[in-house]
Amino acid sequence: MPTGGRLFATATAVVGCLAITSFSPATSVGSLLYAAPALPDKLGDREFWLLTEELSESTGTFPAENFLSNERGYQLVMPDLIARAKAGGVYLGVGPEQNFSYIAALRSRLAFIIDIRRGNLLEHLLYKALFELSSDRADFLSRLFSRKRPAGLTRKSTAAELFAAYEPAEPTDALYRQNLQAVVNCLTRKHHFALSDEDLQGIENIYHHAFYTGGPNLTYAMGGGDGGSPPTYRELMQADDGTGLNRGYLANEENFAVLKNLESRNLLVPVVGNFGGPKAIRAISMYLKVHGGMVSAFYVSNVEQYLIQDGSWMTFCMNVATLPLEEASTYIYTGAGGPAAFRDPRPDTNGPFDRFRSVTGGLQTSIRPIQSETKRCAPAPSASSKSAGSIN
Repeated sequence: MPTGGRLFATATAVVGCLAITSFSPATSVGSLLYAAPALPDKLGDREFWLLTEELSESTGTFPAENFLSNERGYQLVMPDLIARAKAGGVYLGVGPEQNFSYIAALRSRLAFIIDIRRGNLLEHLLYKALFELSSDRADFLSRLFSRKRPAGLTRKSTAAELFAAYEPAEPTDALYRQNLQAVVNCLTRKHHFALSDEDLQGIENIYHHAFYTGGPNLTYAMGGGDGGSPPTYRELMQADDGTGLNRGYLANEENFAVLKNLESRNLLVPVVGNFGGPKAIRAISMYLKVHGGMVSAFYVSNVEQYLIQDGSWMTFCMNVATLPLEEASTYIYTGAGGPAAFRDPRPDTNGPFDRFRSVTGGLQTSIRPIQSETKRCAPAPSASSKSAGSIN
């Protein structure tokens, strides 16, 4: 991942500068900062697009195109997460569909998905259109996989019943083309998003290569990921929280409706950004502070190991320290994220951090409090560092 050394100004300092700056990404964000004193109940199409584009950094690279999670145990933290993190807050995350289930579980009011790949942003725009176009889960799966809706499915069908019905269904090119055109129309004619030809081609490539071709058996490996025997889309959607309860976003119509409602009101905002970069997290922090938003959960997957590898770990810590947090704010991470990142190199000082271990045979998902862990890994930005830099 690329790194950046520039630091952001505080929200107050930046807002003051925005008022006298000529048109730029910062000015665009500034107009949104002045628009409302509280978190919006919905974002206009122009506001959504400005946030998506102007909070973003330059796209980066990753070893694989992560079309689908490979985390079998992503639901195991749900009971503890719901007990700890506050519902109705702001959600931050990375990657594709696993975010939807956490958002549904927390009934998040606003969500930002930050990923170094622009491809992830395009995948979320594809999902956005499909959520908006679909009346229920069965309709959504028909559009997602370009398969005709099987007979007999109802709003009360379980996730297992939905995927069992779609398993033998074959994709059709005619349905795929029809759905793709509907997606493009939704994004460019309904919402008037200024997608480039390259963006539109990217959405088409993701839709065809991953979802049309892979269908319910799509796995992480289809994006080039080396995950051994990664779970299929079907397996992930049929997982449970360890108590036998499926809390996934396709588990029931209520969870699906949370996402459809959020997407329809433009309140799930995908952003291109490096966790250890100079802009995305800090710009989101500035937006949330001005609008009175509080981060309830931050899903970081195992990104921390890559931040350590490229030397941007401390920058990430300082980025997170700018976020509006409270005691209940919670990290969600998987296997290789927590152990290496929070292991104190000094002997006999690891204490409870020894519990952060990967699990043989699959990634373990865990949670931890953001505030205390961030204080441990890095001090808050000093006053001098807070006053340096810009968001350009």
